[in-house]
Amino acid sequence: MTDTSHDVLVIGSGAAGLTAALALAETKKVLVLAKGRLDSGSTAWAQGGIAAVLDAGDTFENHVRDTMVAGAGLNDIETVEFVIERAPASIDRLCELGVPFNREAMDEGGDLHLTREGGHSHRRIVHVNDATGWAVQAALLKAAEENPNITLLPGQSCIDLVTGRNQADYSGSGRVWGAYALDEESGKVVTHLARATVLAAGGAGRVYLFSTSPRGATGDGIAMAWRAGARVSNMEMMQFHPTCLYNLEVKNFLITEAVRGEGGRLFNPVTGERYMEQYDPERMELAPRDIVARANDDQIKRYGLDYVHLDISHRSPEFVVEHFPTIHEKLLGLGIDMTKDPIPVVPAQHYTCGGVKIGLDAKTDLPGLWAAGECTESGLHGANRLASNSLLECFVFGEAAAKDILECWDQLDDPPAILPWDESRVTDSDEEVVIKQNWTEIRRFMWNYVGIVRTTKRLERAGNRIEMLRQEVEDYYGSFRVTTDLIELRNLLECAALIVRSALKRHESRGLHFIMDYPQTDPVARDTVLVP
Repeated sequence: MTDTSHDVLVIGSGAAGLTAALALAETKKVLVLAKGRLDSGSTAWAQGGIAAVLDAGDTFENHVRDTMVAGAGLNDIETVEFVIERAPASIDRLCELGVPFNREAMDEGGDLHLTREGGHSHRRIVHVNDATGWAVQAALLKAAEENPNITLLPGQSCIDLVTGRNQADYSGSGRVWGAYALDEESGKVVTHLARATVLAAGGAGRVYLFSTSPRGATGDGIAMAWRAGARVSNMEMMQFHPTCLYNLEVKNFLITEAVRGEGGRLFNPVTGERYMEQYDPERMELAPRDIVARANDDQIKRYGLDYVHLDISHRSPEFVVEHFPTIHEKLLGLGIDMTKDPIPVVPAQHYTCGGVKIGLDAKTDLPGLWAAGECTESGLHGANRLASNSLLECFVFGEAAAKDILECWDQLDDPPAILPWDESRVTDSDEEVVIKQNWTEIRRFMWNYVGIVRTTKRLERAGNRIEMLRQEVEDYYGSFRVTTDLIELRNLLECAALIVRSALKRHESRGLHFIMDYPQTDPVARDTVLVP
């Protein structure tokens, strides 16, 4: 593996990155980097679907209102309208790529089948059974592999963005020219340069002990952008999914929102009580995720439970198997028949609503750097992501990044001479146990102190532990050759610090941020913006 230079560098091979790459590749040479396999990101894990106004009885105004209500008013209304109005066109493009969305009739020309999820006032979720993300990832990858202007490069763990500080004639500017990445096969650090860089590296879910996110969701893009000088916003807004399977062998299997959307009910396994009426009597199980997650957490803590029950066995077996074949098959393998039995579930971290601050053109604060997807804070999600708005955000802002890059292409200079990665003063590590120990410690104290319900004292305890670990991790990073585990540990710690700092700055409870010291919600919603 040798140093590379392309027109555009895309960091991340999920929905946001591949959407941008396909739009750019009509005229530009694009390099797409993936950490691990090309399909190992969060996109392939998305069970639910994609929200879009396609039903005759639905309107953009309804979708906007549902998004704003779920986001507790912290959303940016201009962004919400921008994304939702572009949703139907995004679905059309995916159909053209061959995504086999479920339809009302068996023939290919039938209307798309729409389901409903928590927080939505109408049926507007297009889906491929209960494995939408996998189908979308496969279609995007196939199109990218067939495009001669796109180079797909797996096994690249990005370390840091290349900026003016890395120029041979040091400029000190934040202008981004690409990224340094560890080639996992050779163990060497490679410099990937480009006139424009798109950051689509996913969220930071693995900063928590229990998460539905894939193993690689370690906040790499957020941490790299922060170190390079970009602002981050609303990092305290970490979404916890109410219903992750409780199983000691399977740690992060998600039970999709659509199970509740199609009639699934939550019960206390000890009392047998259907308890959502206590927390949201009008919407019950269809309340937004933050409300349902806190309800499940409260039941578990109040009654000393390991889990609560999600039950859809009152629907016919044929209905359950038809709508949730993937989940049904997975649970059968674990001895649970969801057509007859309740499913044991617990809340788990699910989505990073905050991230690198971007505008409607997907630009970050840093010249030469655009961003899209879960690593960003676009203003769409606010204080809580509405179900099935996440893949939609990827498509819309992937397109927006490509459009803006192409429009300003003539103003983008070719990369200057960049200093190579310097390994002259480091050695191979002989203490990998340090990485494992610190990784486990971060995830455990973040779960216990910065979880679903917070207090100032717990946040301060987490902050103290982060500062104790920071010097240790930086010393280790400065002394040994980088590995993927070390890169991820460094980024996890950076994201943990950003989450805690943001949570301490918000003196109210809003959406996903519930802090017992400040249970009230301020009359005016304000973003928590951190400046490097």
